[in-house]
Amino acid sequence: MQREKAVSKEGVGIARRKFLIGANLVVGSVGVAGLSVPFVGSWNPSARALAAGAPIKVDVSKLGPGEILGPIPAWRDKPIFVIKRSEEMLEKLNAQNDRLADPSSERLQQPDYAKNETRSIRRDVIVLVGLCTHLSCSPKFRPAVQPESFDPDWVGGFYCPCHGSKFDLAGRVYAGVPAPSNMEVPPHYFESDSVVVIGEDEDTA
Repeated sequence: MQREKAVSKEGVGIARRKFLIGANLVVGSVGVAGLSVPFVGSWNPSARALAAGAPIKVDVSKLGPGEILGPIPAWRDKPIFVIKRSEEMLEKLNAQNDRLADPSSERLQQPDYAKNETRSIRRDVIVLVGLCTHLSCSPKFRPAVQPESFDPDWVGGFYCPCHGSKFDLAGRVYAGVPAPSNMEVPPHYFESDSVVVIGEDEDTA
């Protein structure tokens, strides 16, 4: 009988030790999680902050010529396009300015530093709000220089299939389409050759 009690007490002791070790591990892991979440969160603004216009950082180092990164739902709840234009694209960029509604970007769809023939800080990389200025559909990136069903003289750009609006590779709108203005260029600056900060001007950073 005494042996049975001793065995029983020993079993209870072992079970208790296992429970305490398990409890400590759970508490410890919760503590680590509590530390890691704010750390990870500090790299990514909250949804509320993004909706309010908090800037984001985008790595463009792996973006090849002719490629698009986006849409990135990142700035004021608007999708963002980041495009790296090839030399061929840049050469043809102003080949059809006579077909554009606002080729010199006179309307206020971009910051002053992007009011140039490429509508960008860097010639090769352009940052655009990825919305058609007609009814806010998301236009399709059609970079190839080739005849298209919607334009036999297409030299690359963006086409909105919703109502047929067309934009060139600088986001400038073609004349005679439903969209009334060029695609918007958001505030941005290059923190380095590889990283672009979107949603903030360099002089206010």
